Amino acid sequence: MSETATINPRIVDALYAEALLLSDEVRHAFAPAGRLSGERAGRPVGDDDFARVALSSEGLRTTTRMMHAIAWLLNHRAYFMGEISELQLRRHGRLSPVMRQSDARQLAMLAPEVATLVETTRRFYDRLLRLEGSWKLADEKMPSALEQLRERIERRLAS
Repeated sequence: MSETATINPRIVDALYAEALLLSDEVRHAFAPAGRLSGERAGRPVGDDDFARVALSSEGLRTTTRMMHAIAWLLNHRAYFMGEISELQLRRHGRLSPVMRQSDARQLAMLAPEVATLVETTRRFYDRLLRLEGSWKLADEKMPSALEQLRERIERRLAS
């Protein structure tokens, strides 16, 4: 009943614009300015230290997740512009399912708006994973590269 989604340049461009906006929000949310100030030497380990580790860990996970999403989208943009082949796209343009995971205990230590942003990036990445799992680049009636090569050889032999 469900048909395979066809990915096209408009979809990729819209997702790319969304990814850039999300990445900018992530950069602002996890920027160290003002968050890590103060002298820590000689002070006992406290809850604020665990919160700092949680902020750093989730910041790294979230920025890495968005970097992978943008790389995936850039690969698809390059394909549609003719800069890479379908084979190169399929070989190097894969998303990692691991990038969508976060640590629930660390998320609970973050400010609510930051935790919401992390969840938003995770949902965005999940959308890309679903799209990747169900897309097709070309019409099924299009001959494969081998079939195209065989047809060219046959045309040359017939001439």
